[in-house]
Amino acid sequence: MNRRHFLLTSSLASHAAFGQSSGDRSGTAMIGVGNRGAYVMQGVLEDPRARVAALCDIKADRLDKAATTAARDNPQTYKDWRPILDRKDIDAVFIATPPHLHAEMAIAALKAGKHVYCEKPIAITAETVRDVVRAAKASNKVFMVGQQLRSFRQITQAIAKIRQGEIGEILALKAQRNGARDLDHNGPSADWYFDVNKSGGYLIEMSVHNLDLCNWAAGMYPVRAAGFGGTMLYKNDPPGRTIMDGYQLTFEYSNGATLSFSQLLYHPSGLPAGAQYVNVYGSKGAVDLMGTKNFYPLEQGAAPRQLAPEQEEPRHAHVTAFYDCVTKGAPNPADIKVGASGALTAILGHEAIRRGKVMAWKELGVDL
Repeated sequence: MNRRHFLLTSSLASHAAFGQSSGDRSGTAMIGVGNRGAYVMQGVLEDPRARVAALCDIKADRLDKAATTAARDNPQTYKDWRPILDRKDIDAVFIATPPHLHAEMAIAALKAGKHVYCEKPIAITAETVRDVVRAAKASNKVFMVGQQLRSFRQITQAIAKIRQGEIGEILALKAQRNGARDLDHNGPSADWYFDVNKSGGYLIEMSVHNLDLCNWAAGMYPVRAAGFGGTMLYKNDPPGRTIMDGYQLTFEYSNGATLSFSQLLYHPSGLPAGAQYVNVYGSKGAVDLMGTKNFYPLEQGAAPRQLAPEQEEPRHAHVTAFYDCVTKGAPNPADIKVGASGALTAILGHEAIRRGKVMAWKELGVDL
């Protein structure tokens, strides 16, 4: 075999190994095609750089529906996710399963040489977060967590202004994620959500978005936390429930700034104060970061102004960002450090409540 033939053969083999034989589109596997997985899959289908090559779910109705939606790409369907990782035409894996499965699947996919988009939280215990961090750092593949607020243009621009000193020194943050009712007890996620060992509960499974936004605004993650909470209204409802329905937490950052965070699942929809907000307080004033992005100066009589203009937010900007990382080497808006620090902040709060003590970040034992 001459050198020219060898190089051509090697190039073709490499091309096939990366799954680019179908119009140079990245072969993508969707593991978990329930509500969230099906939504994210729409973003994959809309991206011209991707093709849905495999679908996996343990529920036949979900699998059938996803296969119909992705029929253009003729994906193979699976009930077991493991054989997918052996396929050479799979470049990327999207994980949208119950949270207690995220770590095992993400680590296996990284070790198999796949790019990984993992829904939040990346794990629900400090130990499993640590394992994912180690696997991601040992891999040369893209790892992105589905904390999609990191791809919102207006928030990104507002936080850039905060970094530039527009609101002064960060002094405190206040945030909440209230709801008027519990998760549907007969809904599609009811078979795992109310088990804290599978979901982590509202704080870890859902509020990781809110807590990550606070960390992003502060430019750091907390050094300790304290809080109180429990099941106040939905006691043993549904039967066997082990997750809380309300809690109040205080986090402290290394510069002395504090974050006051609450979540109540019995906040009437008409009650003032709203369901969700993130307010960031600086030495020059405060900004409504989750809402209008308005900055309210401290000086008497000063009018509020927007830190960043309202703009169209693409529906699947985070999926687009993932393929930008895979195909262009673009900066990752939600890399392993973002995913780990967000999950660990929620875990820190959960452990502070569960143990009834002030919980230090260093006790989590994860090196970021």
